[in-house]
Amino acid sequence: MNELLRTTPFHDWHLAHGARMAAFAGWEMPLHYGSQLQEHHAVRQAAGFFDVSHMRPLDVWGPDARALLRYALANDIARLDDRPGKGLYSTMLRNDGGILDDLIVFHLSSECYRLVLNAATAVQDLEYLQSLAHLQLWQVRFLPRDDWGILAVQGPRALSLVSPLLGVPALQNCPRFQGLELEFSSLFVARTGYTGEDGVEILGTPERLLAIADALHAQGVAPAGLAARDSLRLEAGLLLYGQDMGPADSPDRSHLAWTVDLRDPKRDFSGRAAIAKERHGILHQQLWGLVLSRHAIPRTGYEVLAEDGQIIGTVTSGLFSPSLGRGIALARLAAPYGPGMSAQVRIRHQVFPASIVEPPFWRQGKAIYPL
Repeated sequence: MNELLRTTPFHDWHLAHGARMAAFAGWEMPLHYGSQLQEHHAVRQAAGFFDVSHMRPLDVWGPDARALLRYALANDIARLDDRPGKGLYSTMLRNDGGILDDLIVFHLSSECYRLVLNAATAVQDLEYLQSLAHLQLWQVRFLPRDDWGILAVQGPRALSLVSPLLGVPALQNCPRFQGLELEFSSLFVARTGYTGEDGVEILGTPERLLAIADALHAQGVAPAGLAARDSLRLEAGLLLYGQDMGPADSPDRSHLAWTVDLRDPKRDFSGRAAIAKERHGILHQQLWGLVLSRHAIPRTGYEVLAEDGQIIGTVTSGLFSPSLGRGIALARLAAPYGPGMSAQVRIRHQVFPASIVEPPFWRQGKAIYPL
């Protein structure tokens, strides 16, 4: 394994439990612990836990922290005012509307917010926020929480397993996207995830997280790797930054229009003018879902064709869905192709029929597009 890859506090734990390791966004992470399918089904049917310590928490605080984030983020954190601990999903945009990152922001106090950034973009995100603060002379301080790891526990039984371990019975009644500070702020528990299932993401010191992982494992809860996380997130219609969207794509062209809040006409934010202009025009392409047959497995980069053979788009993420028992994908398609229409996907030297659908493919324990 490349020595330049970063490792998480769980690295030795992964090796001790038989993980097959792989490179991801500059980190050495567990791909699986023997069977991606078993790990996937464990999360769908009961619970599983993931090391997601490659995701980077960043605390932003100061008198102008709110002003900075209202400008930097497309969603409006004013929605979090007077709601300590509440979180919000948002995109962060360039002036031209291109997506710099997608992230979650939590409101900790009147002058403090916690962001959870993608691994591949964390450094440039911090530099970007610092440049905005410097340009506007905003009084803001930044604290990357490099001392913390993140453990995600996901699945229908996740909350019932985690609540007694943390001594927080009320966790099961906690609304989604709510965060809780525990143990004098040595743990932060967020009702979030990336699997389409219920659960939490626990941010905290390596010692506490390793103890929680050991306790879960002792109860028979399966650790899961990046492969299962990818199949779970794709079934849930959740995008992967740098693959399904990036700086060349706007939220409206990425099935993320709901992350942009234009309701306050007085709030200026990076990319607002570009988004408003785009919404007064015509979208020439859009991100949609594809459902294929049991035997057709689409992959990133495969061509999508109209029924007459014309190339109309490209698969951004694709795989065999363990829950649906068939191939599924996200794909960028030219207008006017969209849900309810038919297409084809070129897989090697063959073409396979596909239905264009609106993601997600799986919701609340059920397949939306079953065989």
